[in-house]
Amino acid sequence: MEQKIVSKRFDAINPLSIDDYLESGGYKSLKEALKRDRINIIEEIEAARLRGRGGAAFPAHVKMMGIAKEEETTRYIICNADEGEPGNFKDRQLMEKDPHQFIEGMVITAFAIRATKGYIYIRGEYDKAYSILEWTLEEARKKGYLGKNILDSGFDFDIELRSGAGSYVCGEEFALIESIEGKPGRTRVKPPFPTQKGLFDKPTLINNVETFANIPHILEMGGDEFAKIGTESSTGTKLVSLSGNVNNPGVYEVPFGVPIKEVVEKLGGGSKDGRKIKMVQLGGACGPIIPEYMLDLTIDFDRFEDFDSKTGAGAIIVMDERFDVFDVLLRVAEFFEHESCGKCTPCREGNLQLVKLVEKFINRKATQKDLINIESLARVMHQTSLCGLGQTAPTAILSTLKYFRDDYLDLIEHPEL
Repeated sequence: MEQKIVSKRFDAINPLSIDDYLESGGYKSLKEALKRDRINIIEEIEAARLRGRGGAAFPAHVKMMGIAKEEETTRYIICNADEGEPGNFKDRQLMEKDPHQFIEGMVITAFAIRATKGYIYIRGEYDKAYSILEWTLEEARKKGYLGKNILDSGFDFDIELRSGAGSYVCGEEFALIESIEGKPGRTRVKPPFPTQKGLFDKPTLINNVETFANIPHILEMGGDEFAKIGTESSTGTKLVSLSGNVNNPGVYEVPFGVPIKEVVEKLGGGSKDGRKIKMVQLGGACGPIIPEYMLDLTIDFDRFEDFDSKTGAGAIIVMDERFDVFDVLLRVAEFFEHESCGKCTPCREGNLQLVKLVEKFINRKATQKDLINIESLARVMHQTSLCGLGQTAPTAILSTLKYFRDDYLDLIEHPEL
């Protein structure tokens, strides 16, 4: 069931040894890429139909081609390693177990779009990963895979490592850019988009760790072959962070198209102590909460959009019958209230009101009007917030209003809806 591509070296090599990486085929794709036409590399990514693995699922080649066509000669690349979404820990595994892989992907991408400087913006709590990356970048420089005149190709590119300070919103691309520039981590109004005016107002390409990790494999096997894995709309594999009430939590790599139920039962070993699964949250705190009967849903970008959702970064959080829907919703609402940067009114005020409304249901003081208000407020936030934090903060509430509506009705005095 597992199909290992980006995780195939996990526990098979010493992550601190560049020689181990080279012996396993590492940097081979970079060597070949430096001999190819830059646009041809982007076309290979297009043939693979690679979509972003950080949550938004934006086509990778569109960003690359957009920057390649910009007249500005100073261009940047940022790897978003700020894995702050609760329930996600797969990028941490990539950084700790096979760090050269995504760095190779960054260098290939930089060559394709003529970028000369890159940044890795890493979550502040990832001390081990940070130390590993410091060592890895220096080893890559010593061997000629980073820095001036990479592999005698005439191409210059280096990467700077930056640590965040624990802010969830800095996972959003513009808040991340502001943070790197030394400003408070708050988003910007779009357009212009980062590919037009990003870091220091220069064209900037931002992808997450898993997205970059796929690049060397696409060039190695060819875009068309890569596209044969997965589904028509979602090619390749997905790293899944499986946690919660399962026997075997961990990171698993599966091809797109696999049902969530198979991941939970076959890879996760089913629920602990044989308890009945009540609900599953997908993608992390910003994702929908679905009932057990929907676990036949396949891991697929387009399939998730049918449910007004996205696959997110790939988290699957399993909760058994001991857990109450509203206890989970309160934790989620309080998290987003705390993490809101406060720049836009829908998110700043909306998250505060969502916490109060959820508490009214928990304390059995909610009315029919509160039921109407919580749904209306959640939809307004989703449609009008400036960035992904405010837009996805109410996702858990909106999904439970749809799939667990009876739980709401049970807690109001005279339900008529």
